[in-house]
Amino acid sequence: MSVFVSTSKDHLERAVGELRRGAVMGIGEMLVASAEAVDPDLFAAMQQTGPVTLVLTDRRALVLKLRAYDGDVARIILEHDARLSTVQALADPAQDLSSPMKGPFETVRDGADDPAIAKMAVKLCKRAGLLPAALICKASAPELQNFNVGTLEQGMEAQAFSLSRFADAKVPLSLAANTRLYGFRPSDGGPDHFAVVVGDPSRSDPVLVRAHSECFTGDLLGSLKCDCGPQLRTALAQISAHGSGVLLYLAQEGRGIGMANKLRAYSLQDEGFDTVDANHRLGFEDDERDFRVAAMMLQALGFSAVRVMTNNPRKLAAFERHGFEVAGREPLAVGQTEQNAAYLATKARRSGHML
Repeated sequence: MSVFVSTSKDHLERAVGELRRGAVMGIGEMLVASAEAVDPDLFAAMQQTGPVTLVLTDRRALVLKLRAYDGDVARIILEHDARLSTVQALADPAQDLSSPMKGPFETVRDGADDPAIAKMAVKLCKRAGLLPAALICKASAPELQNFNVGTLEQGMEAQAFSLSRFADAKVPLSLAANTRLYGFRPSDGGPDHFAVVVGDPSRSDPVLVRAHSECFTGDLLGSLKCDCGPQLRTALAQISAHGSGVLLYLAQEGRGIGMANKLRAYSLQDEGFDTVDANHRLGFEDDERDFRVAAMMLQALGFSAVRVMTNNPRKLAAFERHGFEVAGREPLAVGQTEQNAAYLATKARRSGHML
């Protein structure tokens, strides 16, 4: 009889799914839920077990003028009768203007297991595409425990991460007719990524490559708030004119924070915050993308040296960090509009983009 062994990756996928559906799950001796998605009845049940703590990133804590004693997270002790709406107002910057009076709050600066579980809870919220804000409390029923923090950490480790190629086919494009599309699936249960290979690029010479993060609003809807759509189409046209190359289409919407949080960031930009500050108010870093995915896709296709089409110096550094020879950079300064002028200026001033 076959025996199915649950791996750390399986645990990671299950944990992410639990958070997204608003469930409460166990990690170690703690109950954990997403502050954004938690079912109200389950939140009330958590409160019945004892004190509930809200975990925010240090970025979000700074906005709320709170101390993050645990490095990259802050743990806030909630009143025993705290309302879920109050908790969500702390987690969601969209409510900063409508609910400006918050606190005072006490942040935790000790506890043996809490910091590790608190940090894991926030990582899982990010992985789930939710606001990086979690609720934790001591568990009263051991049978509810499902996950071990060490096992979840193993599932997130770079060494445990791999990509497998699941399909490829000829897909002629209007901007590049001689094209083959390759699909790659990550081992951590994340979304698929794709490589558009134009022509037959040499494996012994630096390949012309564009690492393009998906942008639903720019690539598909023609948004004027960013330069993504024009960059995508210009890169394909230039690779085709060059004769060969690769466009990597990475499932890392909104610089890695996901579509839902990108919409939240856009809303904050409408209030006057720039793209970097909007991310910080949400609790994210400037850029949450992981470009090892791009490197692994190129390695799987047989390339070891690149000429990168980008304005972002972080991409050049990422390819070098993952063992590629970077033979040069091709600028891709297109798509400037009246509506995205401030956005592009912020990328140049605060993120070092070469525009």
